[in-house]
Amino acid sequence: MRSTLADANEIRDFSMHLIEITRALYANDSFGVELNNTVSSLDTTTIDLCLQVFPWAKFRANKGAVKLHTLLDLRGNIPTFIHITNGKVHEVNVLDVMIFEARRFYIMDRGFLDFQRLYSVHQSQAFFVIRAKANLKGRRISSKRIDKSTGLRCDQRIRLTGHLSSKDYPETLRRVKFHDEETNKSLVFLTNNFDLPAMVIAKLYKNRWQGELFFKWIKQHLRIKKFFGTSENAVKTQV
Repeated sequence: MRSTLADANEIRDFSMHLIEITRALYANDSFGVELNNTVSSLDTTTIDLCLQVFPWAKFRANKGAVKLHTLLDLRGNIPTFIHITNGKVHEVNVLDVMIFEARRFYIMDRGFLDFQRLYSVHQSQAFFVIRAKANLKGRRISSKRIDKSTGLRCDQRIRLTGHLSSKDYPETLRRVKFHDEETNKSLVFLTNNFDLPAMVIAKLYKNRWQGELFFKWIKQHLRIKKFFGTSENAVKTQV
């Protein structure tokens, strides 16, 4: 039986078929934000592997690992895209292999911040909400009135002024700053959507934590004690 499963895992991928069946069951679920668009959270986690048994899973000199890059549909917390790489691949590279859906929102942490790649998302007519880095260089073009009692601090239209970033993303961006009283942290978000209220942008990013909860649940409940195959495809299929 083990040999049969190993052989099957070498050549097959059942995961996406199962995902499509499951996703349809949760299509009408609410995730706390009233929005007709599909909203997904993109995140990455690392799964340790033995380098001697899985030599293709390079991570560090004496350690093996794979990275699980997952796009999670926030309605039902169902993964709609899974990409597994060796541990050395930076998470931002997953944006190069994704196909972006028009009008869909992609919520990402600042580890995915690459303006050239984000411009590709924009050109696909999809929306992104991503946390900005502290060294962001931009020029304010205009500002909207905000209610600071909600936690909002600013809602601006900006243009990037960095030597490379201004070339990588030549159009304007929206900058929303929000102070979270629960954590006493101020967060700055960038998005290419100028229509939604600023508070909705902040709430969308807050839902990104569903991705981290998803990974936590996987590691707690779906522990893989033994792999039925050691090839790259076999590990990907079983995961």
